[in-house]
Amino acid sequence: MSHAGSCFCGAVALVVSGAPEAMGYCHCRSCRSWSGGPVNAFSLWKVGTVEIVSGAENIAMYQKTPLSERQYCRRCGGHLLTNHQPLGLVDVFAATIPTLHFVPAVHVNYAETVLPMRDGLPKLRDFPAELGGSGEIIAE
Repeated sequence: MSHAGSCFCGAVALVVSGAPEAMGYCHCRSCRSWSGGPVNAFSLWKVGTVEIVSGAENIAMYQKTPLSERQYCRRCGGHLLTNHQPLGLVDVFAATIPTLHFVPAVHVNYAETVLPMRDGLPKLRDFPAELGGSGEIIAE
């Protein structure tokens, strides 16, 4: 199974293949600031399952930390994805892939939330232990 997506203006197109490794919400200040919203809906994919199929010349990148290479369209500013190279994962913004059935399973960096969400999903203080976080679950 694959899903096609693009930036806001359509100058950059991508395809994701298979199933995401995880889907959820990030509440960290960096994601909130980057996305322009109180929470960021993510879908994580293994490196190699995300392909830019057109418009690569229109991609710009901003890297605030060694963990995250944020990529966006230089024409429209539309956000595309974030490479998390040390983790071997690519975060494709859920809104970038309109045909993906978004089924969130977790909240990460919930200790930083500005929008409490009572949805019964696990709320991790930071990241899962297997990704270098504490793995600590905090109350809704």
